[in-house]
Amino acid sequence: MPKSAYDAVVVGSGPNGLAAAITLRQAGLTVLLIEGSEQIGGGMRSRELTLPGFVHDVCSAVHPMARISPFFSSLPLQQHGLAYADPEIAAAHPLDDGSAAVLRHSLKDTADGLGTDRQPYLDLMEQLVKDIPKLLPELLSAFPVPRHPIALGRFGLQAITTASHLSGRFKTMQARGLWGGMAAHSMQPLDHLLTSGIGLMLMGAAHLANWPVVKGGSQSLANALLSYYGSIGGEVQTGFCVKDLEELPTSKVVLMDVTPSQLLKIAGKNLSGRYTKRLRKYRYGMGVFKVDWALKEPVPFSNPDCRRAGTVHIGGSFEEIADSEKKIANGKAAERPFVLFSQPSLFDTSRAPEGLHTAWAYCHVPSGLSQDQTRVIENQMERFAPGFRETILARHTMNASEMEAYNPNYVGGDINGGVQDIWQHFSRPVLSTSPYRTSAKGLYLCSSSTPPGGGVHGMCGYHAAIRALKDIF
Repeated sequence: MPKSAYDAVVVGSGPNGLAAAITLRQAGLTVLLIEGSEQIGGGMRSRELTLPGFVHDVCSAVHPMARISPFFSSLPLQQHGLAYADPEIAAAHPLDDGSAAVLRHSLKDTADGLGTDRQPYLDLMEQLVKDIPKLLPELLSAFPVPRHPIALGRFGLQAITTASHLSGRFKTMQARGLWGGMAAHSMQPLDHLLTSGIGLMLMGAAHLANWPVVKGGSQSLANALLSYYGSIGGEVQTGFCVKDLEELPTSKVVLMDVTPSQLLKIAGKNLSGRYTKRLRKYRYGMGVFKVDWALKEPVPFSNPDCRRAGTVHIGGSFEEIADSEKKIANGKAAERPFVLFSQPSLFDTSRAPEGLHTAWAYCHVPSGLSQDQTRVIENQMERFAPGFRETILARHTMNASEMEAYNPNYVGGDINGGVQDIWQHFSRPVLSTSPYRTSAKGLYLCSSSTPPGGGVHGMCGYHAAIRALKDIF
């Protein structure tokens, strides 16, 4: 570990840690980025999990928010090797009658495929798609400064509602199922406030920027960020797992890309009793169970649109999805869970040997569940892609406990860094006018446990770094 003094040290090289380190270095500070693993990236890592030559994304895999992130889009990452691959269809949602709702890059084409729900979809999304580009800096901040109050209010009125309430806009099974799958990314019951906001952002992102994958795997996004950081003089140290702040080199500020649980373990003795008590009330949410597959051929979905989609939401009707998410939130594993599935090798041939394919899926599970969910996930796949199991060459699984062992930020398998419901959305990690500051001078939190929350966009790290620059420098 380097012992020379730095202006700033950043612990953790996920998207937010990298964003924080880059922002501080852009301001002219000397910066050291520290990563506990030998491989940088946090949730953006890719590995050969199944067979040689098959590249799998360990966690994050589909990147609409990375493409539209105000911070990432400000960097010349294409010059550092970043390239996206776009699916023909952003996401598909198959139903038991053989039909499928389809989310396309084109707003009009998506609406045209929803039958009698064409106009309700346009009424919901048309103005929103126009508003999102100018609203992004506000929506992806701690406390939005209403530069566009009418547009922000218009979005807020829809976003704050429950997904169950907003589903009443639609009458067809297709549109309702599509909406349910979008809102289920919130990882909470669909009758909770703010679940609509997650669904609206994801659908809006598809119409603005598609749902791309990163060529070569999500690791390539991490590598591009690290390459840019190095090109402007940033330093990095991998393979050093910080257990105490005293192990760090001398610096004026330390930014931690960790969740409250890890912050308490690493810096608990440096924090005030009141702040510690508030951090201990921070709530984590559902976990995930994930399967990666090496396949001998593309997945044989019954509906042809699903064979052209980058992401497929497996869950049937809105009611079925809502029921499974509520069971999981109540601590019970679902026999027919909502499954998020992706097939990146259809659009990025570098992911597998010629003629072969990779795919992955995960379902939500109760926090910390170690029970194997491979059967229920593959049953759901067979439901809409008969013969799927016959295409499998190899599989790799990670339960919720193994997710946390792989990355301590995924407490109980929670990949969002904490529940993002209406209450905790505005109090990540505590209710404060400056949520990135801790009670210790010069110590900041920059993870997805701070605003604006989960997702690969880097904005938590960016805002934390800006706060540190204003406070200290």
